[in-house]
Amino acid sequence: IMLHSTLALSLLLIAVTSNLAMAIKKEKRAPQTLSRGWGDEITWVQTYEEGLYQAKKSNKPLMVIHHLEDCQYCQALKKAFAENEEIQEMAQNNFVMLNLMHETTDKNLSPDGQYVPRIMFVDPSLTVRADITGRYSNRLYTYEPQDMTFPAPLCLYLQTELLPS
Repeated sequence: IMLHSTLALSLLLIAVTSNLAMAIKKEKRAPQTLSRGWGDEITWVQTYEEGLYQAKKSNKPLMVIHHLEDCQYCQALKKAFAENEEIQEMAQNNFVMLNLMHETTDKNLSPDGQYVPRIMFVDPSLTVRADITGRYSNRLYTYEPQDMTFPAPLCLYLQTELLPS
């Protein structure tokens, strides 16, 4: 009986340990979300069409972030964007958010070419706001990590130009 209960206890211990190990392994792997690393607390739309619909319905501007996984500039911008609490909060509360790793059929989203990273804005009347630009004359809609520092120049500008007071 002693051997039997020791064997049963060992099997139980093995089962619990392997289930615990699987649970830990599952917890470590981040869920694949539409954020793609730009901010897991932000509600992201899946397509440009859905973004336009939500912008009109919610009366919030749409922010479209064009990026690629293998672009070092995109990665640096993503890190700065994701780590800035002010930007994360503003993105979640005041915008319909979309990040794309492909171009859309709307040529208004690439007025000066298809490059990454590129951030474009569409107001609730569904007008692409080509007037909201970054600091570079050769790539009007690109931003760098320093554009995301507190207080983010982008945030200050958007609050005065795009968001209702």
